[in-house]
Amino acid sequence: MREFPSSLGLSGSLLIAHPSLADPNFRRGVLIISSSDPHEGSFGLVVNRATEKTVGDLLPEHELGQLAELPVFIGGPVARDQLTFAAFHWVDEVLRIRTHLLLDEAREMAADGEGIIRAFLGYAGWSKGQLEAEVEQRAWLVQKPDEDILDIAKCLDLWPTIMREQGPWFRLLAAAPDDPSLN
Repeated sequence: MREFPSSLGLSGSLLIAHPSLADPNFRRGVLIISSSDPHEGSFGLVVNRATEKTVGDLLPEHELGQLAELPVFIGGPVARDQLTFAAFHWVDEVLRIRTHLLLDEAREMAADGEGIIRAFLGYAGWSKGQLEAEVEQRAWLVQKPDEDILDIAKCLDLWPTIMREQGPWFRLLAAAPDDPSLN
């Protein structure tokens, strides 16, 4: 796995929770970082924690079009009472991310097939230099995303899939239950 120096910024990278990361907000989480600046802070979204809700369940009073059946994910621990829309599209093998889309904008983009639209409750945020320090402490594995990152059918199994690709030690930890006493 390629780790990016923090001086290059982490925008567009995947953050994969190290198996030892115990924070329940991020344990076994996979995040996409949409913006990161060592002087401004970072913003990301957890992409592997689906809720059992759709956008239509949360916004029944709105005309949603294709967004109505879109699954809603837990984007992170901050502002979990707010629905955030994001658009993802690939440009020259680089994942571009636009966050904080308005409902009308997300609906139009979904109807026009402009990228992949996702809905999130909450987000993950880090203050100036905080994320870079966590990466240096090895709380996160960092890698470039691949085209499967936004496949809804694969998202729930994303963390163990990535861990199995990291070698035997990570493969073993990915197979272990969250609570070893249940083994």
